[in-house]
Formats: sequence, structure tokens, C-alpha cells
Amino acid sequence: MQIASMVTLGFILDLILGDPPTWPHPVKVIGHAIAHLTTWLNKQTYSALKRRWLGIVLWVIIVGGTGVITAVVMWASSLNHWLSFIIGTYICYACLSVRGLAIESHKIMRSLRANDLQQARHQVGMIVGRDTEQLGPEDVCKATIETVAENTSDGVVAPLIYLIIGGPVLGLMYKAVNTLDSMVGYRNEKYQDFGRFSAKADDVINYIPARITWLLLMASSMLLGYDYRTAFVVGKRDRKKHRSPNSGFSESVVAGALDLRLGGPHYYFGELVTKPFIGLATAKSATTTDIRLTLRLLYVASWMCLILCVGGRLMLWKGLTL
Repeated sequence: MQIASMVTLGFILDLILGDPPTWPHPVKVIGHAIAHLTTWLNKQTYSALKRRWLGIVLWVIIVGGTGVITAVVMWASSLNHWLSFIIGTYICYACLSVRGLAIESHKIMRSLRANDLQQARHQVGMIVGRDTEQLGPEDVCKATIETVAENTSDGVVAPLIYLIIGGPVLGLMYKAVNTLDSMVGYRNEKYQDFGRFSAKADDVINYIPARITWLLLMASSMLLGYDYRTAFVVGKRDRKKHRSPNSGFSESVVAGALDLRLGGPHYYFGELVTKPFIGLATAKSATTTDIRLTLRLLYVASWMCLILCVGGRLMLWKGLTL
């Protein structure tokens, strides 16, 4: 019962507060720890095999350390019910990023509408991993839409699922897995060996949440009156057209629902990475309006996921107490 309450309140706090940049945030601490350890462990003078093993060491230290520290904090705070509830709620809040995604997306929309492409490129570069210096207005829109679609799973649905299963400890461990992938899980010369395990682990951890997100976005497109028929057709056809085994699930539904063509080749760290297109070849050009429509999908899918997760937890609790 307490976990359901903490997750619900954490979700509401995220919708209200977002992620104020000056506030302490456990994911920032995790990110600093990854960056610090990476400088020690990922030396280009090491062999590929050694870097792979050290990448596993990094993953165990970060994910295991996050779990142990969070468990100790929750155990220590359990001496006082309200202190434990407050700390647990804050961790749940920190694991979610609905409002944060919306805030960053609205910044990009405002810059594009003001014809400030340079600023829009900089802003989208804060939320995507690709190079943004040469992106045109439509490319900026597509990058934003793809990020919102992908993070509907990584930033909302998956954290909610793991939080409702294992509370703040498992939720923050998931964020550690996800942060590792976003920082070292690249297929380039610097990280292809060192970040290999982090990338594969993230794929496994997000396998089920990505497919649940596919269903939630499909249902959301129906509730919002979007083109859910095309969303289903494109979602079914293109959900595996992505280098990631998970990202294409959310992107394909959004592409179909909004009549967009996402994906395609992008530059990462100056290297061209070829990716298949997702969506119909006859799709229209992406605009800031499509970003706004994607955010609506994010919000509806997020609320649906919260209701299902909390409802399932409460039903299980009620069943166990009968």
C-alpha cells in the first residue's frame, strides 16, 4: 500500500515540478559516478577484451552500488514512517520524467516558432545523442518527436513498472541501468567494447516495458482521436525497424498515428549511422504541431500506465490480505 502511495505522489510531483536543474537529483549523482569511473576504466590502450570486462565491472559497481545505497537509505529511514515515506516518494519522483520531457520539448517549439534554428539545435542536443549542428527545422522536430516517443518507455512506463514492483530501490536501479546505456552504450570506437554490456543489459531490462508502451500508445492514439488504424499498421510493420530491439516499438506507433516518417540516417560523434526509416514513405513533413501532439500521447499513456500499475498493486495487496 505504501509503495503505491509513494509512486502515485511521485508521479504527481513530477507533473507539477519537472526536474529543476538546481535541485539534488540521484540520477545526476549516478551520472557523475559513471563519468568518473569511465575515465579510469575505459583506456584506449587496453585490449578490446579487457575493456569489455571492465565495462561489466562498471555496470556491477553502478547498478549494484545504487541498489545497496538506496536500500540502506530506505532501511535507515524506516525508523520513522513519515521520513521513509518522504524519502521514498522523492526517489519515485526522481525516477520519472514526464514534465521534464514536456518542458524541453516546449523550449524547442518556442525556438522554432521564433525562427531561432541555432537555439533549437542546441536545445534538442540536450535531449538526444545524435549530432545536431546541421539539423534543419524538420529534422529538429523529428528528433524531438523520436525522443519523446522513446522516453515514453524509458522515462515513464519502465520506471513506473519497476517502481511498483520493487519500490524506490528497484526503480533507482533501473535508472542506473538506463543512465549507463545513455552514457556508454554507443557503437563507436570509444565505447563499442566498454559499453557493450551496458547496452545489452538495457535492451533486456526494457524488453517488456517497450512492448507495454506499444500497447499504451496504441490505446492513447484511439482515445485522442488520432489515426489509430495507421498507427496499428505501421506499429506492427515497423516496430522492429530499429537498431535497438525496443526503441522502434514506441516510435512506430507515433509515426503511424501522426502520419510521419521517422528514423533514417543520423550522425553520432561525426560518424554517419544508417538506420531504417519508420513510417509511410508518403508521410507529411514534421512540424512543431506534431511535437505537441506527441506530448499528448505521452501524457495519456503515462496516466494509463500509472492507473494500471497502481491498480494492479492494490489488487495484489488486497488479494494477499484476504
